[in-house]
Amino acid sequence: MTGSIVVVTAHVGDFVWRCGGAIALHAAKGIPVHLVCLSYGENGESNIAWKDASADQESVKGIRHAEAEAAAELLGARSVDFYDVGDYPMTVTAEIVGRLSEAFREYAPSLVITHPEKDPSNLDHCRTFEAVLSARMKAIAPGHGGNFISPPQVLCFEPHQTELCGFKPNMLLDITSVWEQKKHAMQTMPTQSNLWDYYERVALQRGAQAGRRAKTATLYGEAYQSIFPSVHTSLVE
Repeated sequence: MTGSIVVVTAHVGDFVWRCGGAIALHAAKGIPVHLVCLSYGENGESNIAWKDASADQESVKGIRHAEAEAAAELLGARSVDFYDVGDYPMTVTAEIVGRLSEAFREYAPSLVITHPEKDPSNLDHCRTFEAVLSARMKAIAPGHGGNFISPPQVLCFEPHQTELCGFKPNMLLDITSVWEQKKHAMQTMPTQSNLWDYYERVALQRGAQAGRRAKTATLYGEAYQSIFPSVHTSLVE
């Protein structure tokens, strides 16, 4: 892969749980990984922070901002940008799509990673997916400016409840070599510590599946679904 990777998530924790391994793995290879978090998840993804009687939206945002920056640094991300559009529910405006499109033009990614199309439990994720495809469409259109980019592939990471989202992975990524890095990044988010064990179990399950298919000693994995066909010069590598 050449170019960079841009990860776009609805809430700040999403990039850690769903694709933290991919971020660490590619950053270690020198591939720039840029993160865009549309919201802090201050309303619906920060329940532990709200147990503090003195908590308010701004203080919770501050906590989540610090957690996300610490996680991004541990994973080796080149940059992290916070759009602060609000959550539960999220409203994605034309201005947000335009801003994201300009980010795509700036970073010229070979790959964009985001949420899958469907998630009835969290419509913020669906709106993020739509925003990514809209911004990608605008970024590749020469009529919006001469710095248009080549169309990047889009991968969707695994949602929290795959069976509700119609998620059918066609790619398993071996993240065994960076698992400890991802685990430490997860632990920088005590606001969602209830997810630590859950996503370790997910990684073990996907690792077992990857190891069986590749006949390797894979222990930890992540699952992805591509949106667009990939192009090959041979069907057998």
